[in-house]
Amino acid sequence: MATLEQVAEAHYRRQAKLAQRTAAEMARLWAHLDTGSIKASWRLLLPRALTVLSSAQTTAAASAGSYTDDALEAQGLRAGAEGRIAAEAFAGTASDGRRLDTLLSQPALRALARIGAGLPVQRARDAGLLELDMIVRTQVADAGRAADQAALVARPQVTGYVRMVVGRTCSRCLILAGRRYRWNAGFSRHPRCDCRHVPAAEDAAGDVRTTPRAAFAAMSTAEQDRVFGKAGAAAIRDGADPAAVVNARRGMVTAADGRRFTTEAAGRRPRLMPEQIYVEARGDRVEAIRLLKLHGYLR
Repeated sequence: MATLEQVAEAHYRRQAKLAQRTAAEMARLWAHLDTGSIKASWRLLLPRALTVLSSAQTTAAASAGSYTDDALEAQGLRAGAEGRIAAEAFAGTASDGRRLDTLLSQPALRALARIGAGLPVQRARDAGLLELDMIVRTQVADAGRAADQAALVARPQVTGYVRMVVGRTCSRCLILAGRRYRWNAGFSRHPRCDCRHVPAAEDAAGDVRTTPRAAFAAMSTAEQDRVFGKAGAAAIRDGADPAAVVNARRGMVTAADGRRFTTEAAGRRPRLMPEQIYVEARGDRVEAIRLLKLHGYLR
């Protein structure tokens, strides 16, 4: 049977490959941008971009239930679910609640602004592509993470989650590695953050080897210097607490730090975002599950 760490890493790899494929497809769309008419040409490409990203968000969310069950099985647990993930509910909206088309319009609008400020057209276009890539990877990851947390909330035997650092990481994430959170705690992340929830029952998930000190020790000296800066890395090697070297909240947000509601098309009732649901439920698991069902995240 796979270990908990193997289950979590396999889930991360699948999600990362999905984000990579989606970003590559979006880059192909961006290549059709007419630099002589950036705003108008991107408006024509936007429907396809929305379809691509929404489809990827749905795919990212769809595996949450099976991942949670596999993670629990690796801990010798079997938890019954109070609802199934409605994957499509995690798609079509940005993780801060705004409309996805509004978010996807930003790279083109900012490219125009950069050109207006005197940046050469090609450099502005390249900067727009980098921004689009960040948006795509972040939104795919956030949809998957939101669904992962909803899946663990729907399993009352799961009392919380452990933060697991995977892939290339930054200092802000590394010092949170292995930290345990309650089931309703918001997940702090930054753009293109790769960290994952690892669902856990009480006193489980101890085999996830992601403590800050262990993660630091596993890095090469060059990687330590890249992540913490030479002075910071040297201080940690000399025994300093990694958390004392880093401001963990810098640039980190949870979805509840943004809008409380989705801002969907006219005529449709705004929905509470999942992380805001956990705030509104005030620690009441039954109420959180009820609200997740009411707002369409669970069936």
